Amino acid sequence: MKIRVMSIEDYDKVYELWTNTEGMGLRSLDDSYEGIDQFLKRNPATNFIAEIENEIIGTILCGHDGRRGYIYHTAVRTKYRGKGIGKALVKAVLDALRREEINKVALVAFESNESGNKFWESLGFNNRKDLIYRNKTINETLLNI
Repeated sequence: MKIRVMSIEDYDKVYELWTNTEGMGLRSLDDSYEGIDQFLKRNPATNFIAEIENEIIGTILCGHDGRRGYIYHTAVRTKYRGKGIGKALVKAVLDALRREEINKVALVAFESNESGNKFWESLGFNNRKDLIYRNKTINETLLNI
């Protein structure tokens, strides 16, 4: 297995993995080719894929705002789970964030994603009971201007 930085050329294979991963939530704008291209340009050293013989078997997106890192879209193909691939992807992200002098990282997981939440808990990610997560959608569709 090889872990390497994700590039936009990986998009089609990564998107296929995401759409076939139970518990994954995708948005048409953010997770479009254009949205991921913009994210990778803003965060060129903190997004990774795991591959075996040119097959993408895992992925993790991560960006930061200069203060906190944020993990998104961590997925490992079902038949490869339990082999340390997800843990290796998280390690790659944490190492990349340390190099960029980021000291804390956060993520959001759906409450119903039992396997995902067990995974994050096994890596020491705390479930914060003292916070209320809020969001607001400001763009629903791509605008052609």
